[in-house]
Amino acid sequence: MKQRIKSLGALLLALALSLSLALPASAAESGKLSLDQAAREAAAAAMTYGQAVQASWAVWQDGDIIASGREGEPREDPGAGHLLALAAASQAADLYGAGSVSKIYTAAAVMQLAEDGKLDLDQPVVKYLPEFTMADERYRDITVRMLLNHSSGLMGSSMGSALLFEDASALATDQLLERLSTQRLKADPGAYSTYCNDGFTLAQLVVERVADMNFQDYLHTHILAPAGLEETYFPDELVNGPERGRVVPAYQGEDPRPLPMDCLGVVGTGGIYATAEDLAAFGGALTDGTLLKAASLKAMAAPEYARGLWPEEGPDALSFGLGWDSVEWYPFSQNNITALVKGGDTQYYHAGLVILPEYKLAAAVLSSGGLSTYNEMAASQMLAAALKEQRVLVDESPLALPESKRAPMPRELLDSAGYYGSLMVYKVDISADGTLSMSYPAMPQVPAQSFYYHADGTFRDENGASALRLAEVENGRTYLYQWAFTSLPGLGGLPTSNYAAMKLPENPVDPALQEKWDSIMGGAVLPMNERYSSQVYASMGALIQAADAGAVQSAPGYAGTLRIEDGTHLRYAVQVPGTAGRDGSDMEVRRDGAGTLWFFQSNGSVYMDLNAAPVLSAGKDGKASCAIQPDGYARWYKIGDGAAGKTMTVQLPEDAGFWAYNSDGTIAASSVLWGSDTVKLEEGGLVVFAGEPGAEFQLSFR
Repeated sequence: MKQRIKSLGALLLALALSLSLALPASAAESGKLSLDQAAREAAAAAMTYGQAVQASWAVWQDGDIIASGREGEPREDPGAGHLLALAAASQAADLYGAGSVSKIYTAAAVMQLAEDGKLDLDQPVVKYLPEFTMADERYRDITVRMLLNHSSGLMGSSMGSALLFEDASALATDQLLERLSTQRLKADPGAYSTYCNDGFTLAQLVVERVADMNFQDYLHTHILAPAGLEETYFPDELVNGPERGRVVPAYQGEDPRPLPMDCLGVVGTGGIYATAEDLAAFGGALTDGTLLKAASLKAMAAPEYARGLWPEEGPDALSFGLGWDSVEWYPFSQNNITALVKGGDTQYYHAGLVILPEYKLAAAVLSSGGLSTYNEMAASQMLAAALKEQRVLVDESPLALPESKRAPMPRELLDSAGYYGSLMVYKVDISADGTLSMSYPAMPQVPAQSFYYHADGTFRDENGASALRLAEVENGRTYLYQWAFTSLPGLGGLPTSNYAAMKLPENPVDPALQEKWDSIMGGAVLPMNERYSSQVYASMGALIQAADAGAVQSAPGYAGTLRIEDGTHLRYAVQVPGTAGRDGSDMEVRRDGAGTLWFFQSNGSVYMDLNAAPVLSAGKDGKASCAIQPDGYARWYKIGDGAAGKTMTVQLPEDAGFWAYNSDGTIAASSVLWGSDTVKLEEGGLVVFAGEPGAEFQLSFR
C-alpha cells in the first residue's frame, strides 16, 4: 500500500529528476509568497514530479482550515460510456483515496483503547484475538505495539482481492486470519521494522474485538464525529451511494477514460476516502487533544524504529513511530521541530499528511496520479510557509554528504562482493583498486553503476552525490547501506540513509536445479484466485509481455530473492529494515495430473503457468459457455485461430466479470472497467472469466 523512494534505482532516478526538471522557486526560496501562493506552487511541483492529473491540498491550524485549493483538471473522456465515471469527472469532485494514511486512523483507535485501559500495547495480540495463529510458534510473541511499528515479523501483505474496482468487498480482511494461519514469520518479532500492511489489518481486527463493534462504526463514533469530520468515507458508503460523483477520477496510463472507483477491501490499512480539508483536520485533531491525550501522541511520535536493527547514520525519509512513516522528518527535525508524517499510495491515489504538534498545524495533499513522497514534501513546504507567517523560520539549507577524498581500499572489503537482495537482486563486484560495480541480473539491459572508495569508508559515485557502504551488523549479516541527499526544486530536500539490501548467504545447488528455477521464474503466470473486480487484471500487460522473456538470471542458489530449497519450494531470505524488506512470501510449485505448473504463495495467492491456458473454442454453432468450478479459480483462455478475428458477446452472471487482452497485453475489453459485453478477439491474446463458484458465462461468436 505504501510505496517509497528507497531502492537505488529509484534514488538515482530522483537525482536525475532534480537536475533535469526546472520548477518555480519554492516559498521558502523566494521569501515573498503568501501561504496560499506557496501552497499552490508546492502542489504544482508535486504534480509535475509525479505526473499527477489532479491534486487537492489543505492546511489546518488551531481548529480551522487556513488555506486550501485544487490543481489540475480531469481528462476529457471522448467515450462518455461510464455514467458513474462521468459524474466523478465533474468539477465538484473532491474525494480521494487516502491509501495508507488510513493506518493513522487505525493507530489512533488503538491508542484510544489503550487510554481507556481496554488494551495494552505490549501485550501479545493473541490475548485479544485468541483465534490468531500461524505456522510459526514465534507468532505468540507479536505484541500490539509491533503491529503499529511494523516490527511484527509478518511477511507483509496477504492482500489477495484487496485492490478492487467499484467493489466494496471486505474479502481480504475476512480472509486474513485464515491466510496467516499457514504462514511463518520472516524474522523474530521485534527484530527490526519493515513496512507491513498485514499488521494494520490485524490491528483493525484487534480494535473490533476489544471495542466489540464494527471497525467503521468505531471510527464514526470515536474518530470522525468527535473531530467533526463529515467528509470522510469508507468504500461501501461511496459505491452506488449519493456521494459517488464526488470521487476524483483516476486513470490507467494515458487512457482518457476514467476508471471505476479504486476500492480497497482493507479499510484499516488503506481504504479510507476523504477531502483534503477533512484529512488535514484529522491530523489537526490529533494535535489539539480532541482525539488523543498528549501522552498518547507523544508515544506515537517516539522513535520506534530504533527498537530494532536500523542504521545509525541519518537522517532518512523513513523513521517509524507508531503508525507514522517518519517521526524525524526533514527539514523540521533539523530545526528541532517535531513533524509526524504519513504517506499513502493505492494504485491510483496518493496522499501525504504532515502534522506539527507543537504548533497545532497540519497539512494534507491528495492526488490522482503522482506519488505520496512528493505530496508529503509539498505538505512540508506549506507548513514551512505557515510557520514563516508566524515569524518561525525553518532552515532548509541543502544537506550534502560530508567531504571525503578517494583513498586506497582495505583488501578485506573484497570479501563483501556478491549478490545482495531486497525488492530486487543486485550483483556487487569489487576490485582491488577500490571500484564497486553494481549491476542488476534481472535487468541486463540496465548499465552497471560504478562507485569509488573514499577515506570515510564509503564508495561514492563519480559526482559525489550518493554513497554506498558495506556494513556488517550485529545480526551477523552484511548490508548494502545507501546515503544521499536529493534536492527537488519546489519541494525541498529528501535525505536517504538506509540499508538498501542484504547480502544473500551462499546456497550451493545443483546446476540443473538452478537452471530449472531460472527457467520457471522467467515465464509468465496467470492469477487464479483474484476476485473478478481485482485491479490485478488491469495490470496484466507486463505479465503477458514476459511470456517470451526466457530464463531469468539470478543469484546462485536463488530465484530472485527466494532461496532455493528443493525442486518445489522457495524460501523468502531477505531481512532488511525500512521498506526494502517488505512483502515477502515463500513459494511452492506443483504440477497437476495434466502436467500444468501451479504456483502457491504463502500469502494465499495462486497462479498458473500461462502456457497451460487452454485455447478458447468458438463452438460449432457459434455458441459456448464457461462455468466457474467449485475451487472458484478464474478461467483463462488463449485466443487461437478458431476464435481470432471473431466478435465475442458475453452474457454475464451476477457478481462476475470478464477481461480480454490483445497480444501485446493491452486491455481489449472489460466488463469491470467499461461495462463491455462484446470484444473483437485478437490472435495471441487472452480472455479471463471470474466469479463465484458455479457462475456460468454464456458466449456467442460471430
